[in-house]
Amino acid sequence: MEQLSHFDEKFSKKKFPITLVLDNITGEANIGSIFRLADAFNVEKIIFSGIEPNLKSRRLQKTSRNTHKTITYELTEDATDFLKNAKTNSEIFSLEITSASIPIENFEYSGEKKKIILILGNEASGINNDFLDTSDKHLHINMFGQNSSMNVAQATGIALYEISKTISAFDKK
Repeated sequence: MEQLSHFDEKFSKKKFPITLVLDNITGEANIGSIFRLADAFNVEKIIFSGIEPNLKSRRLQKTSRNTHKTITYELTEDATDFLKNAKTNSEIFSLEITSASIPIENFEYSGEKKKIILILGNEASGINNDFLDTSDKHLHINMFGQNSSMNVAQATGIALYEISKTISAFDKK
């Protein structure tokens, strides 16, 4: 057995019908990591709401490993309007602990609305209430230690893994 290089990887390519909406995420390392995760899970695009990312930041570039150059992204001034319009062909999920949130491992993909929008919140304040109200469901990651939250980029990786796993299983039916 030998470790494979990046050029020898054996993964099949698959595009997932997922759009990430970043609600005022400010950390350049977090944004870079989310770009890299978006590439790893081959999502459709990232939409920045609120704060425009500094794509010239060395820290962002280092953590993204140049995926900020290959992932489709856009900045929207009115994400609430975007989300309301997207409801016709997308299921909208917020990754946030709320009184109505369900564990991410219970995520179900109906396939009726082919596209998924996953909203991710600010490092300190989470997802704004307008976005939570617009969401079809709220998802959370169960926490077993003392802390009730985790880094937004780490949470994004867990959520994308669970969602892509569920979509892949649905597609095999």
